[in-house]
Amino acid sequence: MSTDVRTSAPAGAPASPVVTWLLTLVTFGIYWLVWYYKVNKQVKAIDPTIEVNPGMAVVALTLGSFLIVPPFVSIVKTGSRIAQAQRAAGVTADCSGGVGLLLAFVFGLTPLYYQSKLNTVWADRA
Repeated sequence: MSTDVRTSAPAGAPASPVVTWLLTLVTFGIYWLVWYYKVNKQVKAIDPTIEVNPGMAVVALTLGSFLIVPPFVSIVKTGSRIAQAQRAAGVTADCSGGVGLLLAFVFGLTPLYYQSKLNTVWADRA
C-alpha cells in the first residue's frame, strides 16, 4: 500500500522568482539565507524521505567565506532535493543542481531558478 505524498504533505504557496532574486540582491544576501532555509524545510515537508537539515544547509552555504566546497555541494544538493520534491508531487522533475550552481555565478540567479522550479510543485497542488 503506497501513500500519496501529494495529499499528505502540507501545501505551500508559490512565490515570485523575480521578487525572490531581487530581495536577495537588495538585502545583500540576507534574504537568500532565510529563503534557503525555508526551501529546504519545505521540500522535507513535501517528501519526508528527503534527508535534509535546513539549518545545516544554511551553515554549509555560509561556509563559503572560509571553505570553498561546502556551499557548492549545498547548492547542488538543494537542486536535487527540489527535483525529488517535484517527483513526489507528481510533476516533471526538471530541477538541476548543476544548473543551480552555474547560475550562482551568473548574477546570483540560483534563487530565481530554484523558486521557479519549486513553484511547479505548488501549482500542481492548486
